[in-house]
Amino acid sequence: MLDGCVPWPEDLATRYRREGYWQGRPLGDLLDEACARHADRTALVCGQRRITYADLAAQARAVTGGLANLGIAPLDRVVVQLPNVPEFVVVVHALLRIGAIPVMALPGHRRVELTHLCAHSQAVALVVADQVKGFDHRALARQVRADVPTLEHVVVCGDAEEFTALTDLHRPGPDLPAVDPGEPALFLLSGGTTGLPKLIPRTHDDYAYNMRATAQALRFDEHGVYLAVNPIGHNSALGCPGVLGTLLVGGTAVLTSSVRPDEVFDLVQRERVTLTTLVPPVVRLWIDAARRSGTRLPHLTLQVGSAKFDPARAAEVRTSLGAGLTQWFGVGEGLLTYTRLDDPEEIVLTTEGRPLAPHDEILVVDPDDRPVPDGVEGELLVRGPYTIRGYYRAEEQNRRSFTPDGYFRTGDLVRRRPDGSIVVVGRIKDVINRGGEKVPAEEVEEHLLTHAAIRDAAVVGVADPTLGEKTVAFVILRDEPVTSATVKSFLRERGLATYKIPDRVVPLDEFPRTAVGKVDKVALRASA
Repeated sequence: MLDGCVPWPEDLATRYRREGYWQGRPLGDLLDEACARHADRTALVCGQRRITYADLAAQARAVTGGLANLGIAPLDRVVVQLPNVPEFVVVVHALLRIGAIPVMALPGHRRVELTHLCAHSQAVALVVADQVKGFDHRALARQVRADVPTLEHVVVCGDAEEFTALTDLHRPGPDLPAVDPGEPALFLLSGGTTGLPKLIPRTHDDYAYNMRATAQALRFDEHGVYLAVNPIGHNSALGCPGVLGTLLVGGTAVLTSSVRPDEVFDLVQRERVTLTTLVPPVVRLWIDAARRSGTRLPHLTLQVGSAKFDPARAAEVRTSLGAGLTQWFGVGEGLLTYTRLDDPEEIVLTTEGRPLAPHDEILVVDPDDRPVPDGVEGELLVRGPYTIRGYYRAEEQNRRSFTPDGYFRTGDLVRRRPDGSIVVVGRIKDVINRGGEKVPAEEVEEHLLTHAAIRDAAVVGVADPTLGEKTVAFVILRDEPVTSATVKSFLRERGLATYKIPDRVVPLDEFPRTAVGKVDKVALRASA
């Protein structure tokens, strides 16, 4: 594999091939075949744009040629930061055809995160939109390019100014080399707790299974219509089955960036959407809107995950919205669990379901890594045919996050029921789940401590009926007072992603401490 990636042991790789998990087909080839097989069908819908599979194939071929002419080669890393638009799919499809590796940046990332992603992946190119919601990504790209020596090209969707326009790439290129399906197809981003995201290398083989199996588990086929409201760069909206999984089975992917019921309900009904992936705060928003408007969406199944969903509210998906429900738990590193569509209601409402693959190996362990009985809380460890064996270029982190025999430490506290269903209890690691976006408390604290007026900082998440959790920063000031608005402005100027900016900043004279002298975040959450 690519230097810096950790391969599966050969005996396990042989088993996964023999059992049919890994089929030895590059994702670019699989997408090409789907486009040929469903040429006249609608592949993508975005606003007034409707793109057939034949159109998608033609655009992907054209961009493939342009990228190859720029010198983009197999295993080159290309950071892609685009919103939910067809160009995202076209660019990723083109990169997969080349065998280059798209690094899935998120729309909310700013200079801190984007510079890290480009530098750590040693990216040779960055793909951005010109402007999104008033933010100029070209200006951001200038800053990143100045900081990252390997970054040779910036490709812009829209007005490119001094950079390369995506439309200028529409030209023939050289013949493409064969792509090794055992190599990384793409890099997802960890939602971890150690600050800046780690890179998750997903191979063509394992990610193809990820998409194929989730589509099968949800009975999603060429008649399915998937609505992407989460950023497509998220694992959930990309390949669970997400947009790419939809294309592999010949369905239609509808792209939007809005979760507002007054906009989305009409879209769901007009396009006859059958599946979408949501976080619990958005589901609660939809349920409340449906109660007021009387809207019913009986043809839609909600795939709900990323945070704990209260069983009483989960039941309202059916009673108030008229929709179907599947709860799921997933990590970008691999493991997915699902409630099946024919599971009893009690399992659907109160658990995160069973593992996707028969060869998912699950351990629930105590702090000393000793397995605990069913029904007892412990940390969830996993290995299997689509769970990575290590992060990219992260030897020290890999020693912490993976056991010597290859189990991934998820950092999640769970109980396993006798029927095999998983119940997620909480997180071991210090991370805030704000509307489905993961906010590492430690990273925000480090940025706060660079402010001249702040002596100490502690960041916690507190329950919020809309977002699930909000971020509260407690700060101990030096001599001069500062306002909450000043602190937020300071963090924005440092280039921190918008969703990581604290919702509240609370000054204290001192922090509560535990018996061993650590900051007592339990007490801070209670006070917040």
